[in-house]
Amino acid sequence: MYHCFWRCVLVIVSLLFCSFFLHDKIQNVEYKLLLKEKDKAWQILVQQISSESKNHLETFKEMQQRSPLLQHAKYRFLAGAPPQQKKLLTVGISSMQPPGGSHLLDTLRSVFEASSEPEWRSIVVLVHLSDPDPEWLNQTAANISRLFAPHIEARELLVIHGLLGGSPVPGNLSDTNHTSPCEALYSRQKVDYALLMNFASSLSDYFLLMEDHVHCSPKFVSAIYWALSAWEELPWVTLEFSSLNMSGKVFRSSDLSRLTSFFLLFLNTPAPLLLSEFRLLLAQDVPIRFTPSLFSHVGVSSTVEDSCFPVEKEQDFDEPDNPTATVVTDMEVFLDLISQYAYTLNQEDFSTLDLLKGNHLTVIMDRPQKVIRIAVLTGLNEGERYRLQQGQVELGYDPIEEPKGCAHYTLLGPLVQGNLDQRVFSEEDSEKVSCIRLLVLASQKGWVLIRQIRVWTQPEEEES
Repeated sequence: MYHCFWRCVLVIVSLLFCSFFLHDKIQNVEYKLLLKEKDKAWQILVQQISSESKNHLETFKEMQQRSPLLQHAKYRFLAGAPPQQKKLLTVGISSMQPPGGSHLLDTLRSVFEASSEPEWRSIVVLVHLSDPDPEWLNQTAANISRLFAPHIEARELLVIHGLLGGSPVPGNLSDTNHTSPCEALYSRQKVDYALLMNFASSLSDYFLLMEDHVHCSPKFVSAIYWALSAWEELPWVTLEFSSLNMSGKVFRSSDLSRLTSFFLLFLNTPAPLLLSEFRLLLAQDVPIRFTPSLFSHVGVSSTVEDSCFPVEKEQDFDEPDNPTATVVTDMEVFLDLISQYAYTLNQEDFSTLDLLKGNHLTVIMDRPQKVIRIAVLTGLNEGERYRLQQGQVELGYDPIEEPKGCAHYTLLGPLVQGNLDQRVFSEEDSEKVSCIRLLVLASQKGWVLIRQIRVWTQPEEEES
């Protein structure tokens, strides 16, 4: 009965995602294209899958059970032991023996050097060594144990090796016909990540996905913690802390069973594409990406990896350009402090007193703009003084005259420790923003300083 049930689920999901069958044809062409042409083919594939999958959200949400393959997964502890108490965050890294030398030890060193002792206590670093070579497994585990002994003893670092059903590539997976080197790499990568996330699902409340060649920014754990706190009551599937294809993405651990099952259903599809589709299927229509990036790549990837994965480089932003706009507000204005100061790119700022829930400060563009990043800064540069404690930033469309503003708004994000700095994405590439509204979510006594609203727009010649 159980196997019949799961077979039916596989058939239903496979039918729902019939557009995935276009992948083989596109992949063979994509493998021969130049980088620019490859990116275009990638975007076409994304659009084809998205248009099909959005119609089947409710059916996908019913996939609560773990993949049968993962129910029979076997794990071996190579170093360390699971934490005795559930943590806030698992930093999950899957690593295999690379042809050009490993950066795993550098990545682990960066994780711990970028964190403080209090931060270590809230996380567990889980390393899944996926290569079947026993000599490499033992040597790598020994190197990790020697270099990070205190973290292993404190149960802050755990190294495992996992197998599906007792073999590296069981049954139907080993029989998969790969028509290109990329498909073999996609399959291997998703099996490795599925084993990693399957083990991690009970270790913590949240899961951070990282590759084994990544450098971490200082205090990245605290930055993620405050973002999670701000977004706790809001709907989201994936929070992105870098523009890298895989690294820097945070999920709720409660979603990992569905994500791993999704990975194993479509072994020949690139993992970054499946991550995007997973977000869409659970009704998060656009990415939620914080800036600046907390993670960056180190080292050089292999030629095969360069060919198979479109490279998404971290975008370099110039200074904000703040297009001409009018600022309106219902907050208290004192003396000669005008609300427009909050939007000027100089040393001026805007102070107000005793905010009420529902107060707003709204930037109304002279003409709609393709906005790509927004930063809102409140309070003094250091500390919590004069910071807006609870607020959110919204994007407005369809300007109206009475009351002056926009006809409808969508949430960009809540303030994180009084600030917001996020990329702006839209469902339609041509969609332009007419208003940016800072909305007060809770009444607050005393002075509040709105230091600056910064806006980056895409130049018109680049929009096409």
